[in-house]
Amino acid sequence: MNPQESFKIFALEDSPVFSKMLHYILSMDDEHEVVMFTEGKQLLLALENEKPSVITVDYSLPDMTGEEVIQKISARLPNVPVIVISGQTDVQTAVTLFKYGVYDYITKEEDIRERLLNALNKIKTRQSLEVEVASLREELSSKYEFDKSIIGNSKSMKKVFTMLHKTVNNNITVSITGETGTGKEVIAKAIHYNSTRQNRPFVAVNIAAIPTPLLESELFGHEKGAFTGAIAKRVGKFEEANGGTIFLDEIGEMDISLQAKLLRVIQEREVVRIGGSSIVKLDVRIVTATHRDLSKEMKEHRFREDLYYRLLGLPIYLPPLRERDNDVILLAKHLLKQFRKENAIDKIQISPEANYKLLDYHFPGNIRELKAIIELAAVMCDDNVITADDIQLTGSSDVESILSKEMTLKEYNFEIIRRFLKRYDDNVASVAKKLDVGKVTIYRYLKEMDQY
Repeated sequence: MNPQESFKIFALEDSPVFSKMLHYILSMDDEHEVVMFTEGKQLLLALENEKPSVITVDYSLPDMTGEEVIQKISARLPNVPVIVISGQTDVQTAVTLFKYGVYDYITKEEDIRERLLNALNKIKTRQSLEVEVASLREELSSKYEFDKSIIGNSKSMKKVFTMLHKTVNNNITVSITGETGTGKEVIAKAIHYNSTRQNRPFVAVNIAAIPTPLLESELFGHEKGAFTGAIAKRVGKFEEANGGTIFLDEIGEMDISLQAKLLRVIQEREVVRIGGSSIVKLDVRIVTATHRDLSKEMKEHRFREDLYYRLLGLPIYLPPLRERDNDVILLAKHLLKQFRKENAIDKIQISPEANYKLLDYHFPGNIRELKAIIELAAVMCDDNVITADDIQLTGSSDVESILSKEMTLKEYNFEIIRRFLKRYDDNVASVAKKLDVGKVTIYRYLKEMDQY
């Protein structure tokens, strides 16, 4: 609850004497704003224009029964807690009212002050937590807005953005493919937090990190005593994600014996825990990711064909860093900013020479490798400037990277020109000068590259 806001209490009590006492008790806390009512209809009329934090209701009223008032409050404001204050000590009455969703039932006895204030404090604590959770969810949703969480202006990334926007207003299954370290989980979270499920759970499961014998229990849960070591009931990841999104990372690593069970859960939209018989209905969006070519895995009988087509949905290919042109520099700046913020470090800049070195590298480890390189450089640099010497590259050289590919001479020329254009911000004159050829030659190659 925002400390600047008052805690408004509507109190319905027809007895003049008890009404004064109730007002006194409720007003003991300066944070409370108390409004008293003597009739049920009067209270219900006020609820048309205002929403209190809590309502107390006298069970015996002159114009309506307590049950009638509570039912009408519940229908109009189902999330506002109602505390019944009654002179009756009948247990059955209390049980009936709790069925209507009443928060507490307090009798008019000597300890009423203590019980009432205790109930109000619990409500305030709960509402404060609810506001905090809502705020965190809003912050998280903002964090994962496509243009904030995913950095890139390259052509290849613009295609990714186009596909991502197509995932927003529907629940289609999404399959993300790309090399290790390209940021597949970031994409999965962005899909979830930009969807209508953003306030529901996002549950990530790394299939490759869980031993096959334990994976079924991890995904689908188990009942107590289902197998040796099952000392308590366990809810599986699919149940945890109910109403939200489950992200099955490295789905290509799943053993084929378990793939049939996963297929059934997806088809039936229900799960039965190991050792149980109760069916749990599921409303879960599925997002998968893999660095493997699942179509090839399917043809080689390592991945079920029926499961492959169930999971394909809307496919998103996440390009490796070497195919993202100047995104390398944008990402380097973003990662450096994050590192500075996390470690309370003053401003650090990346020198032009360091940028050229990054642009010339092919990043076999993709964004994950870039992050490690930038963080080390930030620690090693002097005078708050990252130089080329601070950029420690562990992979093979750019020349080795180019030569490792089997291409025609024309394709090698295309690759060289493409890399120089990336280094010199598409400045044809600079590239022509560096390669010692005419600008016309570069333009001719550019035209051929578009048609190739």
